[in-house]
Amino acid sequence: MSGLQNIAISLGVMQVARRIPFDNPEVLLYVRIAYVATQLIILGVYYRISSMVKGQNDQTVIKYVEQSNPMTQEPGQLVATTVRDYDLGETSKLLRGAYIGIAMMAVMHGYFKYTQPLFIQALMGLKNLYDAKLVSIYILGKPAEGDLKRPFKTPSMFGVQTGPQTDAAAIAEAEKRVGGKKEE
Repeated sequence: MSGLQNIAISLGVMQVARRIPFDNPEVLLYVRIAYVATQLIILGVYYRISSMVKGQNDQTVIKYVEQSNPMTQEPGQLVATTVRDYDLGETSKLLRGAYIGIAMMAVMHGYFKYTQPLFIQALMGLKNLYDAKLVSIYILGKPAEGDLKRPFKTPSMFGVQTGPQTDAAAIAEAEKRVGGKKEE
């Protein structure tokens, strides 16, 4: 549902953006301010989550089997990590995504002079912030259960969730493969 919801919201925001008079310098200034403020909020929240993760220092062990690469015959690798390290890795991915978005917007607006994406990304950035699982856990205070259980599953556009395998059979099989490699 999330993928289709993102598309629907994006299309709606694009329709609204078409009606905004970006050729008016005052309107453009306000849209730029809104975009910058949104990005600062997003980065601030992600840095806050990072400091909260470090402060809690949850050393609970998580074991899972990474999803295998569909281009190879290799099975997924066994991963044993802590909640702290997993959450810091996920926060790092979120920050990297935010930085890439800012860089792309700098090129699109600064070099190519596109204005509508500023408005669209300001709104979509807030939506993505709200949808981030770590925001739900650390900022909104939701328990890490169901969809928020680590390791996180990623929903596809058609509602099928994909991600690491956490069942005992998959973990045991991966541990056997790791143990078999050590003996050779």
